Amino acid sequence: MLAEVGDADAVVFVGGISPNLEGEQLEIEEPGFKGGDRTDLELPKAQRQVIAMLHQAGKRVVFVNCSGCAIAMVPETENAEAILQAWYPGERGGEAVAKVLFGEVNPSGKLPVTFYKSVNDLPDFLDYTMKDRTYRYFKGEPLFPFGYGLSYTSFEYSKPTLMQVKSRKRGSKAADYKLMFSLQNTGKREGTEVAQVYIKRIDDVDGPIKSLKAFKRVSLKAGERQMVSIDLPRKSFEGWDAQTNTIRVVPGKYLVFVGGSSVDAAKAQVEVKIK
Repeated sequence: MLAEVGDADAVVFVGGISPNLEGEQLEIEEPGFKGGDRTDLELPKAQRQVIAMLHQAGKRVVFVNCSGCAIAMVPETENAEAILQAWYPGERGGEAVAKVLFGEVNPSGKLPVTFYKSVNDLPDFLDYTMKDRTYRYFKGEPLFPFGYGLSYTSFEYSKPTLMQVKSRKRGSKAADYKLMFSLQNTGKREGTEVAQVYIKRIDDVDGPIKSLKAFKRVSLKAGERQMVSIDLPRKSFEGWDAQTNTIRVVPGKYLVFVGGSSVDAAKAQVEVKIK
């Protein structure tokens, strides 16, 4: 392997798993898989060993991971200079990956799932409660949180404000809301940020830590600052109410978060009281 890469300073390693391994009722007996189910979240052992070997040889490794699900990549965060999540990219996927790696496109994608450090972070497979499952209930430290995604530039959020506005529904006495904040591109390249809004009912101790309720793509030139407005209809504050056994807006205090991921969203927040 090392002879094949020769004197290369950097190596683009494309790995991951196959869609032929991911699927229900598959007759598969491979390490990490059992009949279509996954027994762990790790990268295949052979790939992990090659990446580690390249790193130890002094190569700068860029790891392109192909998978339809979360992969536990703790060693790869230490042995690779960069990781690009390519999913199963399709016919022109190679072109898309190349444009990102060579800087022709500034990436703005965000993770739609949580990447855990290990399968041990998750409850037993037969535990059907939501405890410690998904970003909404997971209290541990994820490898990469829901909503996470890097760019070749950086963004800075101001403290948001929440304005009450008249409901758009005719005859409704309930209020809608508008979240406003400034977003600045603090880097040297034009880029697009996906601003994410999460909401939590403070008194709901058994409910979600936070839930994604809205998002907005904002493109900014280097150094540009822009005021961003995101509508939050009253319905955005709906959640499960155990007392009435329904999904509804429960009167009380709510926290509204905004940021670049489910974790970063805690950096800027406002409190609102819903009647």
